[in-house]
Amino acid sequence: MLPIRESFILAGILFTLGVIGVLARRNLVFILMSIEVMLNAAGLAFVVAGAQWRQPDGQVVFLFILAMAAAELSVGLALVLELYRQYKTLDTDVLSRMRG
Repeated sequence: MLPIRESFILAGILFTLGVIGVLARRNLVFILMSIEVMLNAAGLAFVVAGAQWRQPDGQVVFLFILAMAAAELSVGLALVLELYRQYKTLDTDVLSRMRG
């Protein structure tokens, strides 16, 4: 049996680190990595809750989260590559100033 309290604390810490990474970083690659950490933290919470209630629902939801994370990563990296090719930077402050 998983220690539910510690697992939810770990998921909360991981999610908080992901939010801090999204808010504090300026590089798009690090922002995408922080979003992946947040998705994994949510998946961990679902798996722990499913294990606590002895139901496979948490694992099923985690599979959907993994599929969504893979789609987000592929689309996000394609956008990052295109932005870098056009503007030669991945700094969000510089990209937000560019209009046109």
